[in-house]
Amino acid sequence: MTTVLSRALIRALAVALATAGLLGGWAPARAATLVDDRGRSVAVPVAPQRVVSLVPSLTEAVCALQACARLVGTDRFSNWPASVRALPKLGGLEDTQIERLVALKPDLVLTASSSRANDRLEALGLRVLALEPKTLQDTERVLGQLALALGDAAAGPALWQQMQRRVQAAAARVPAAVRGQRVYLEVASAPYAAGEASFVGELLAQLGMRNVVPAALGPFPKLNPEFVVRAQPDIVIATARAVAEMPQRPGWAALRALRELRVCGIAPDPWDTLVRAGPRLAEAAEALADCLAGLPPNAASR
Repeated sequence: MTTVLSRALIRALAVALATAGLLGGWAPARAATLVDDRGRSVAVPVAPQRVVSLVPSLTEAVCALQACARLVGTDRFSNWPASVRALPKLGGLEDTQIERLVALKPDLVLTASSSRANDRLEALGLRVLALEPKTLQDTERVLGQLALALGDAAAGPALWQQMQRRVQAAAARVPAAVRGQRVYLEVASAPYAAGEASFVGELLAQLGMRNVVPAALGPFPKLNPEFVVRAQPDIVIATARAVAEMPQRPGWAALRALRELRVCGIAPDPWDTLVRAGPRLAEAAEALADCLAGLPPNAASR
């Protein structure tokens, strides 16, 4: 019988039964008002059913919170899980395809506070929730806010706790001889690094590693290449492609970590888990722990 009833009728019946005390402690979901990362209050409808995400980490979070089926469009970089690759791609934060996005009739648009499209989307009457996690604490908060926006407030804390358990288990696999060693983690050529103040740096700290890029330089600073040579990190982490070309950079052949192959060169798909402040950070921690555990001994400590 329920197959022929509309969702609205089913919900009305459930509310009536709850009012009559026939569904125990069940209570209808309520709309949520959230303060986003622009400091704006956003009234989110009950369990939005048509969601657009313009940030890969937010796309992944929606899916990790079991709401992937509600996504109707994403940015061009969202590629996990595989199902989102078939969704309409709407550009990025700098070149969002506004008309195509509006045509999808979303009841919630997830974006970053730095997106140029936010004001125009709101002017067109769309509900915009800007969330831009920059630290692990931000990531925990954003997962909670998304869960609340999606109508399942308990799912956010539960997901975060699950992630933390996995990170702690990964940290336990890092050998004692490796813990405390100094790491240089490059996020892009030029070079740009993940410093202590970034969520990536915080993840390294949870694994027991030290960062050669201090918090004072910012989360993801552009470095003078000579800075890295002078720092002489014990371990270098970057994409596999970047690691392969590092010895050809002026002066970088002097890096002992490169000569001794004390490097973690990460393939593109696992790399995404590391540079996105989302639910797959625990997976990134596991991959890093596996690499750290397999490194040759540091010649300086032999």
